[in-house]
Amino acid sequence: MPNIKGAKKRVQISNKRRDANVAVKSAMKTAIKKVNKTGEVADLNDAIKKIDKALKSGIIKKNTAARKKSKLMKK
Repeated sequence: MPNIKGAKKRVQISNKRRDANVAVKSAMKTAIKKVNKTGEVADLNDAIKKIDKALKSGIIKKNTAARKKSKLMKK
């Protein structure tokens, strides 16, 4: 546990950002699972949007996003 005031603030900020990143990544994974289960076009479009959102915010890398989208398109 940090003692310095600025370090305490950084811990709070990093926890807040981590929670937001975990939520986006979890939503992306759930959308991918839904596509794999149903295989509908609407679900596919939703999953691609969630992958792009995770890519835009830096949660996943460019190549990872491309790989996930390609795998979904094949199915």
